[in-house]
Amino acid sequence: MVASRLAVPAPAPTAVQGAPHRARSPVYRGQAQGAFALSSGRVPVLIDGNLRVWDSLAICEYVSERYLGGRGWPSDPQARAVARAVCAQMHADFTCLRRHLPMNLRGEFSWRHVSHAAEADIAQIIALWHACHTAYGQGKPWLFGHFTIADAFFAPVAARFLTYSVPLPPEAARYVDALRSLPAMDAWYAAARNERWRLPQYEALETWLAACPAK
Repeated sequence: MVASRLAVPAPAPTAVQGAPHRARSPVYRGQAQGAFALSSGRVPVLIDGNLRVWDSLAICEYVSERYLGGRGWPSDPQARAVARAVCAQMHADFTCLRRHLPMNLRGEFSWRHVSHAAEADIAQIIALWHACHTAYGQGKPWLFGHFTIADAFFAPVAARFLTYSVPLPPEAARYVDALRSLPAMDAWYAAARNERWRLPQYEALETWLAACPAK
């Protein structure tokens, strides 16, 4: 599984806001080559002419400035600062969630206790969503009123919550549903279903159950 496990926040602002783009999934062995050499094989990589950018937050910043007129962030300075902080935390934190609930857009598992640390990550994410919706959401589906980079960064989390049937309070469940209803998310799921590559450690229900036995 490749496109279904990339660290790129999807749907990216390019897909949601209509900027022209084309996605492709690199599969290689050994040393990274071509467009992916500069990033040492790390994905995602944005290719725009001669430019290569291989960090997801840097990619979103560039797309917002270059193609969206800055609309990737909230216009209000305080909301924008909080949105950036939320993205930075998502970018670097929640490692237990990533470890125990690996990305799998093709899977659908029943919820079970995985670890106290992962469940603490889940609780913190739900609290972040609630705080953003309350302070900046303006009664709209997105964290800061209109769709921003922050929503793009939490789209993979929403996908994990759906894959593993994570129990959510109503507000968080509505937010996950809003993300999943995006056409860009449909395209992401379709790309995952159409992949011909398989990583068994992320595909098999039995593997996940063995790693996370019921308590």
